[in-house]
Formats: sequence, C-alpha cells, structure tokens
Amino acid sequence: MAEQLTGINKILIANRGEIAVRIIRAARDLGIPTVAVYSDVDRAALHVRYADEAVHIGGPRPADSYLKQDTLIEVARRTGADAVHPGYGFLAENADFAGQVIDEGLVWIGPPPDAITTMGDKHAARLAVTRNNVPLIPGIEAGLSNDDLAEAAKSIGFPVLIKAVAGGGGKGMRPVHRAEDFQTALITARREAESAFGNGDVYLEKLLHGARHIEFQILADTHGNTVHLGERECSIQRRHQKLVEEAPSVFVDTELRQRMGEMAIAAAESVGYVNAGTIECLVDRDKNYYFLEMNTRLQVEHPVTELVTGVDLAKEQIRIARGRRMGPTESILHPKGWAIECRINAEDPYANFMPSTGQITTMILPTGPGVRVDSGVYRGSEITPYYDSMISKLITWGETRSEAMLRMRRALSEYRIMGLKHNIPFHINLLNSISFIAGQIDTNFVEQRFNMNTYEKTPTATQLETVAIAATLYAHRKRRLASQVVAPAKRDASNWKWMGRFERMHR
Repeated sequence: MAEQLTGINKILIANRGEIAVRIIRAARDLGIPTVAVYSDVDRAALHVRYADEAVHIGGPRPADSYLKQDTLIEVARRTGADAVHPGYGFLAENADFAGQVIDEGLVWIGPPPDAITTMGDKHAARLAVTRNNVPLIPGIEAGLSNDDLAEAAKSIGFPVLIKAVAGGGGKGMRPVHRAEDFQTALITARREAESAFGNGDVYLEKLLHGARHIEFQILADTHGNTVHLGERECSIQRRHQKLVEEAPSVFVDTELRQRMGEMAIAAAESVGYVNAGTIECLVDRDKNYYFLEMNTRLQVEHPVTELVTGVDLAKEQIRIARGRRMGPTESILHPKGWAIECRINAEDPYANFMPSTGQITTMILPTGPGVRVDSGVYRGSEITPYYDSMISKLITWGETRSEAMLRMRRALSEYRIMGLKHNIPFHINLLNSISFIAGQIDTNFVEQRFNMNTYEKTPTATQLETVAIAATLYAHRKRRLASQVVAPAKRDASNWKWMGRFERMHR
C-alpha cells in the first residue's frame, strides 16, 4: 500500500536551547526550513542564529514566552510554518497544545494528544499498561484522603514513595522511611505538585532499595510498526534529575533486554502510541523490572541511543509525522559499541550543586574521535535564572564501555568553561569512581555513596605554582596573537580585519 504522506514545508520549533538547535539540524538535513522563537533574554541564542527565521514572542519568564500557546500558533501561521516540533520540556507533553496544533490544521511532530493525556497521568498510565500485562511497582492508586493514604502506606510497608499523579522531574515526589514522617512529606508533596502542575493528587509506591533506572527508547509509526531501540542506564541521578546516561546498560543481559523490550512495546501499544517515546522502568537487584512511566517526547539523553544504533531520532520524528514508515526495523537494528552522556550544567558541585548564572567568558569544546557535543550556547552567552542550567550534553562513543569512558575522561579534561561555576569536576570525579567503573550503581549512588572529595586531593604548592606559570604563559600568548602577522592566504581581507572579525564572532 502506498504511504500517505503529509507535506511539511516549514517547521516551527516551540522550544529553545540545545534541543532547538538539534531539531534545526535534523530539519536542515531533510531540506526543511525552520522557524525559531525567542524571549527577551534569548535574542542572541544559538537556536536563533541557526534557524532560517526567528520571531520574538515575549518576556524572559516561560509563562510570558515559551508557554504562550496562542502566540506560538499565531507565529506558525504568520511565518507559513505548517508543522510544530515541541522538543522536550515546556509544552512537549501538553495534550491541549498538541490538540490545538492539530485543530489548526498544522502537523504535530509528536504522539497523539490522547496518548499524551493517558501517559501524562501516572494513575491512568498504570491502568492502561496493566491491560497488556506490564508489571507495576506495588502501590496504592490516587484519589485517597491524607488519612487513607497514611493507612495505605502502613499496609504497603515502609519505605514508600509519594508521587505526584501529574508531571515529572522529581517534583511532588517524596521518599518516606518512617510512619511518623509520612504526613509532613505528604503535605509537602501535594503542595509542590499543585504549584508545579496545577494538580495536587498523589499516589503511593513501594520504595525499592538498590534499584536501577533503566529506560527503553520506542519508535512507532502510523503504519502499525512499533520497535524499541534498546535500553539506556540512567541511574546516576540527584534529586531524581539525571546526570549521566549510557547505552547499553552494563546490568542488562540479552534475556532481560528481550523481555523488557517486549514489555516496552506492549506499554506503548496499550495507548496507540505514535512517534518517539521512552518507557522508564525500575529494575531491582534480582532483575525484576517494573513500569515507572512513559515520557511522550524525545528525551534529553537520546544521543546515546543514536550513537549505538546509528538512528537519527529527531529525523525519524519528522519522518513519522509526515506519514512515512520509519526507517529502523527489528531486522536491521544491530546496536554497536557503547555511548556515555554527561550533562554539563551551570552549577557548583562543591556547594551542594547550587545553580550558577552569568556570562560564559571562555568556552573551548572538546573534539576528536568518538566525541559529540550538543549545546545551545557559545562564548558570550548568558546563563540566566529563567530556564534550566544545562550548558551542553557531552557524549562519547567507543567500541567498548572502557573505550567510551576513556574518551569521556579525555573530553572532560579538554572542556574549558569560564565565567561561571559548572559540574565538570563532578563528572571527572565520577569517571574515576571505582563503583562507577565497575557498574555498581543505583539511583541512590550520588546522594548516598558518592562524595566530591573522595577522589580529589588538595593541590600542592608545586601544583599551584605550575597553574600560575601556565596562566602567565597563556596571557603572554594572547598578547602575541593580537599582533601576529599571519602568512598570506586566500582571504578576502587583511590580517587586521580578519582578527577583528574573529574577535567580534566571540563577543
């Protein structure tokens, strides 16, 4: 049967930062023009510079810009964009926005609104996947009063985890280890969930000790094809926020991968899922696995899957939205090698990961074999308090996990960021951790068993002297560079004009 194709002539990207840049690149590979949107503080952002068109949409607060649904639709109409890609975050998992895009006759590059609604409500998601015999963590469903939840917690047995029905990212989530702490944690979780998602409903799950966070990448098209692209290990977290991801997982063997992959496909098919999505699971020490939730969007950590499978997930999203059959099938998927991703954030790992803001005065990106950097900033960019603190994603690939880790160590040592605090020292220490090297990790590893000072020593007087000498030599080299006469080459300007252009590019 011939494929029913949907024309996409221009894509509006309803997002910012590195994911907007990532989508622009995928669209450009397909020959599709893009429209970027930006707030007051993002006027000079990288995604604005890379897109074919850019439109200002409001103030720096997300509510005044990137969350203004009617404004985004109006921009799409005004610029002639006939498709919308939401990226991740902001409106990516907003079923109302997806429905509005579709109702306006535009192409929504994402899953159906009904699937977003079901999987976005953890209670509804649990009910949906159980119809396909997907295993769930023992727990109590939502809708109970505080007193009833307290009694239910006793029946489950402590420790338990209070979880918000809506949203994600660790908001509205509280572990409780003792009955006497339950009510306080419950009130706090409800308040946080109400503030973040406008919904204070919560439910309970048994808290699994020593569990790993393992997720499966899903792709599904409109022709009835659903595949998984293997697993990602996402257990290195802090406050339920992922810091490091890798594919595959050192913990998952062939038999477990097959069983979990089949479960992931069944979970996606339970809601008629289409496009890219992720099934997240907890796996205990005995390799019992449980459905956690489904993220109905492209994940931050998607590059590690791309590197081991060779599948461009952002391009596949567009391909599927156009009504085409997706490229990867079970018969041709043969993951190769190992990939690791470190999230480089503007935060101080020596001060309880306190967020850092300011201008990036120096930024030297690592390169070389097996190294990829996804970023939405450059030298001179401002990291503001209005959005998340991510500077970039650093990803390395190797034939083996050892090679991927060695390349990551090299890349981290080459990465230079000045002007604000960042978490590169954390990643360097983590890569030197014996437990991480051995793959002996779980979701509590960073908060309970890792210490920033464990793998570092205080610099000696000789080391400090060496740093001072290096800084002096660097300053001397910069002065020489400013007056250096460059050998004649095929250039359309003098050396002085060329140097002026170079300096302006980095302001």
